[in-house]
Amino acid sequence: MITQIKGLHHVTSMAASASTNNKFFTDTLGLRRVKKTVNFDAPDVYHLYYGDEVGTPGSVMTYFPFPHIAQGRPGTGEVGTTVFSVPEGSLGYWTDRLTKAGADGLKADEAFGEKRLHFAGPDGDGFALVEVRDDNRAQWTGNGVGTDEAIRGFHSASVRLRDEGSTAELLKFMGYEQVDAKDGVTRFGIPGGNGANFIDVETMPNINSARLGAGSVHHIAFAVENRAKQLEVRKALMDTGYQVTPVIDRDYFWAIYFRTPGGVLFEIATNEPGFDRDEDTAHLGEALKLPTQHEHLRKALEEHLEPIA
Repeated sequence: MITQIKGLHHVTSMAASASTNNKFFTDTLGLRRVKKTVNFDAPDVYHLYYGDEVGTPGSVMTYFPFPHIAQGRPGTGEVGTTVFSVPEGSLGYWTDRLTKAGADGLKADEAFGEKRLHFAGPDGDGFALVEVRDDNRAQWTGNGVGTDEAIRGFHSASVRLRDEGSTAELLKFMGYEQVDAKDGVTRFGIPGGNGANFIDVETMPNINSARLGAGSVHHIAFAVENRAKQLEVRKALMDTGYQVTPVIDRDYFWAIYFRTPGGVLFEIATNEPGFDRDEDTAHLGEALKLPTQHEHLRKALEEHLEPIA
């Protein structure tokens, strides 16, 4: 069994407009943009990162904004809801804030003994806030959300599957333990995690497969401490029969990817070197940072990419 994984690292999704996406995550949700770079495989498209002050693993939501992208179709084989942790007693504040911001899909409920507020992102993305007692992770308050309400990072993510069996076994192999099950949802948690500790598996046997597009999660990443731990995880997965990519340098972390039995793309990402490797912490996310292989494109990219504040 793998023991190196310590919870979520980041969640990467697709969007249609960079400026709308940026406004929603910074102005509405109050997160910090910690990096403005480009998609390594399609450098004419931004890769935007939002999180806490330094982009701590377990707090970072990232986006590929593709202009003119088709709307995604929800279904099985994808991440359904990305869930953020907020302080106990703060959902009233968030209900008012999201209502004033015109967010769609507001709905309060409770699951596994936790109060939740569901809402949709600008592209119909599925999100929720969950009240968590004693989540002592650092929060970012630079965008007008107070200390008593600010997002602490991820709480969980749900995956929608036609059949949970193989993915449940994979999560257990990755060090997750089943902690509860109710109403067709099985919760798995990582012991001693980084706070972003849960994966909820939603079994939907009669739902069609999802279609990737705006509002869809592209992949979900799990955190390991360093490259040595990552290589241990890669070997364990390959020894079990998974097809895992070579290690890829993403500038701010190293990444490996593999497809799960249910169709969801998983990534294992390192906590090192972090988002301050090429920017001072006080100015994270301000300048357009390009990977070395795309630096020669800077002038053209600065003219092509949609301006964002």
